[in-house]
Amino acid sequence: MRTASCAASRAAKRAVHSASAGLALVAAAVLVAGCHGLPQKTDETASWANNKLYSEAQDALTSGDWGKCAKYFEALEGRDPFGHFAQQAEINVAYCNWKDSETAAADEAIDRFIRLHPDHPDISYAYYLKGMIHFNDDLGLFGRFSGQDMSERDPKSLRQSYDAFKVVVDKYPDSKYAPDAAARMRYIVNALASYEVHAADYYYRRGAYVAAINRAQTAVKEYKNAPAIEDALHIMMLSYTKLNETKLADDTRRVLAGTFPDSPYITGHPRAGTKKSWWQF
Repeated sequence: MRTASCAASRAAKRAVHSASAGLALVAAAVLVAGCHGLPQKTDETASWANNKLYSEAQDALTSGDWGKCAKYFEALEGRDPFGHFAQQAEINVAYCNWKDSETAAADEAIDRFIRLHPDHPDISYAYYLKGMIHFNDDLGLFGRFSGQDMSERDPKSLRQSYDAFKVVVDKYPDSKYAPDAAARMRYIVNALASYEVHAADYYYRRGAYVAAINRAQTAVKEYKNAPAIEDALHIMMLSYTKLNETKLADDTRRVLAGTFPDSPYITGHPRAGTKKSWWQF
């Protein structure tokens, strides 16, 4: 009886296994058939001549359709990498990706253009565009509501922006982009100085006075004449006072008074008049 029962059990298991395998094959067949039944995406540009593709890409650029603009110029660049439109397509890919907030793709595209065409007539614009890709003056909705400015962000991108603008100013001083690049460089110096001051203030508020002094000193040494230096000196003065370093605090106060004679930290009164904040480019 036990043997017959075991045999029946084994037979039942084989039947279940066969049924499962059959169902799996049916499911796979249905899936494959379904995949073949899906509509395939077609490339609408495949039959276009290069002139038409370039014209459509330019229309997308003009109308601000940045995704389509980048796609069409990339297609043109891939189709005819050494053709009449190729170099302009390369730089427009970078521009359209930047406008589409695709920063990594834009940076990669402009780096490729600079590497392949170092003597191009528009090379100064290429460096300027690289600077703009990393320079973000739009703080965004949450940044505006929270009162955040650029100096509170990771400064790595700002430094990359500064380096690109510096190439424009130093190597191509007659370029029409040089004056704006120089203005943005000053802006970035102010932002980097203020970044150090934010860090110094952070340490001061937590009682880490030596760390506060070190970060404030970095701002003073590396970013001379930046507006944020006034705050850096003030934090140094306060930190020395907290550490009972009276002489150093007095010395810092004299430097602050000599550099910023109308500073509220010296006069005790707000400055007369109002002016736009340095970070409002």
